[in-house]
Amino acid sequence: MLKEPKMPILLQMFLTFFKIGMFTLGGGYAMVPLIQREIVEKRGWVEESEFFELLALAQSSPGPIAVNSSIFVGYKVAGVTGSIVATLGTTLPSFFIILLIAAWLVGFRSNPHVEAFFKGIRPAVVAMIAAPLFSLSRAMGIGWKGLTLVAAVAMLVAFAGFSPAILIGITAICSLLYGIWQKRRQQGA
Repeated sequence: MLKEPKMPILLQMFLTFFKIGMFTLGGGYAMVPLIQREIVEKRGWVEESEFFELLALAQSSPGPIAVNSSIFVGYKVAGVTGSIVATLGTTLPSFFIILLIAAWLVGFRSNPHVEAFFKGIRPAVVAMIAAPLFSLSRAMGIGWKGLTLVAAVAMLVAFAGFSPAILIGITAICSLLYGIWQKRRQQGA
């Protein structure tokens, strides 16, 4: 019985992140389930606990979450070269798609079929973003109170026109005050 030759790790990384970049609509958090499935479950490049740390780091770093994730995973697996290869894999599909759109789709933007397509995929993109947020909240121990707060803030931004920056600031201040209150309450008990 012949064994199939194993694909070089850099080619594996490029193809894996190319697939992530190619088949994920919505970007950002919509990519999280596919990234997790590919790098944790299928390839085993990162442990699940390490994956959540990687996500936190990718979120807090400037730039898109998928690109930051590919940089971190690429570096962990194959150093600087791995980072470059994984990043190229993630970004090239978007580059080619934008190039195609710029070349051909500009003339079709008022086409009712094209408009219907983009309106039709909106709910799927929202679901693809909501699913990993729910999973992350469970993994981080955020309960229904926290999820209710997130939903309320999202509603204020979406429907009441509040600035996300102001709401983030208010939420940060309220969280800090709540933490101080909790600490004092525990010390007094």
